[in-house]
Amino acid sequence: MANEAKPCPCDIGDKMEYGGLGEEVEIEHIKAYVVNPSSVSEKAIIVIQDIYGWKLPNTRYIADLLASNGYIAICPDFFVGKEPWDPNQDWSTFQEWLKDRKATHINKEVDAVLRYLKEQRGAKQIAAVGFCWGGVATHHLALQYPEIKAGVSVYGIIRDTDDRYQLKSPTLFIFGEKDDVIPLDQVTVLEKKLQEKCPVDFQVKIFPGQTHGFVHRKREDINPNDKPFIEEARMDMLNWLNKYI
Repeated sequence: MANEAKPCPCDIGDKMEYGGLGEEVEIEHIKAYVVNPSSVSEKAIIVIQDIYGWKLPNTRYIADLLASNGYIAICPDFFVGKEPWDPNQDWSTFQEWLKDRKATHINKEVDAVLRYLKEQRGAKQIAAVGFCWGGVATHHLALQYPEIKAGVSVYGIIRDTDDRYQLKSPTLFIFGEKDDVIPLDQVTVLEKKLQEKCPVDFQVKIFPGQTHGFVHRKREDINPNDKPFIEEARMDMLNWLNKYI
């Protein structure tokens, strides 16, 4: 069943700059962007990129925001050195580009990140947050990794596996009403099936008038009419994480 998360005194990043507060590190066979909170923490969040890759300022900004709320935040290169999608590319080639960048084929990288967080950063409670491609990956982790204690999947869902509703960790799904990538009928089916089959807590939330990418949009790209919804979605993300780890 879906329960509301308790509010927390969170920083939603409305005054933060897109400077990049962390550092890049090598973790076994991959690189990652890591941000530490201001005080020692045993809680870590894996921030999972969209199709534009681990270096996108928008995604690193979310990692910075999570660190400002007391979490170790890590944004690994889940494409493992392969080029991210270029918005100038021909979209007719997208499925071909995606073939060797499947969001459900990341277990080797996830295992390396988990080892790093536990052994080198002292993390004892770990969650995941992902956007678009990373939202699909977060859904995947919620199905495969019970040690990841919570997930926030932002405009991303698995559409094609029989067990996709059997979540092992509490997951918040965030969608925009006007998302051309994920039609509302798919969101309706997701919520209905989760109500029938999901053994853990979940929430599906749709934000009125919002389009794909709204939650991790850069400040200068935010329409004033959209700002309250973006701030609410970020607060929901933080409240969900605060509730479960």
